[in-house]
Amino acid sequence: MLEFFSYDLRKRLKGSVYLTVGMSLLTTMMIWVYPSFGDTFEGDELLEAYPPELVQLFDIRTIGSLEGFLAFELYVFGWVILLGLYFAYSAASIIAEDIDRGRMDALLAMPVSRARLLGEKFAALLLPIGLVNVVVPPVVIVGARLIDEPISVADVVAVHLLSIPYLFACAGIGILASVLFDRVSVAQRVALGVTFALFLSESVLTGTAYEAVGAIAPMRYYDPNAVLLDSSWDVIGAGILIGLTAGLLLASGAWFRRKDL
Repeated sequence: MLEFFSYDLRKRLKGSVYLTVGMSLLTTMMIWVYPSFGDTFEGDELLEAYPPELVQLFDIRTIGSLEGFLAFELYVFGWVILLGLYFAYSAASIIAEDIDRGRMDALLAMPVSRARLLGEKFAALLLPIGLVNVVVPPVVIVGARLIDEPISVADVVAVHLLSIPYLFACAGIGILASVLFDRVSVAQRVALGVTFALFLSESVLTGTAYEAVGAIAPMRYYDPNAVLLDSSWDVIGAGILIGLTAGLLLASGAWFRRKDL
């Protein structure tokens, strides 16, 4: 049981470690530069010089505190955009790569259902998503104390816990692309394009008459600013993201079962 899950866990181990080290270094750098940044600009002096379109696009509320600085520089940019795109891209290869390289027939020749194959491979994303969200919070908490800018431990833990369903929802976009397209390069490009388009739609359409269109975007339900600045934990939003992931996974499984290979 769970042979595909175990195999994919081992295959993703090295990449997960590299990803976690990279995000930890990025976090360390952000915290390290903040004191000099804060001494140079008082409050939101620099933010006032930003174009309003940029402020709206990245939902920048303040950079005059460590929480606001990290919410924008690390979590909106690093988690919402970079990791969201990364996991959409990574999930897009789950099925399409085996089809593209001619391995799928051999896999399905084994006594295994297509639904189980897809489900176990998708579940293996728990390793990179879980590892990066376990290792980085202590880096944030310890780093903040080292620069004498203590940050709420509960809020840091919450912003990472709430990012898990968000990142799985982005991966859900990738897995759907993976079963819709046989060429892995096409699936990956589509997953990247759709995920980034959803980010733009949510950011640009917020506050307009077309705001409802952004309801399908996972980014609407994960707000690092609310967690770090207001200590507001959107548990309902996390539930919606879990439901969105389940819907994308079910749709992918239904398409994969009927797909002619």
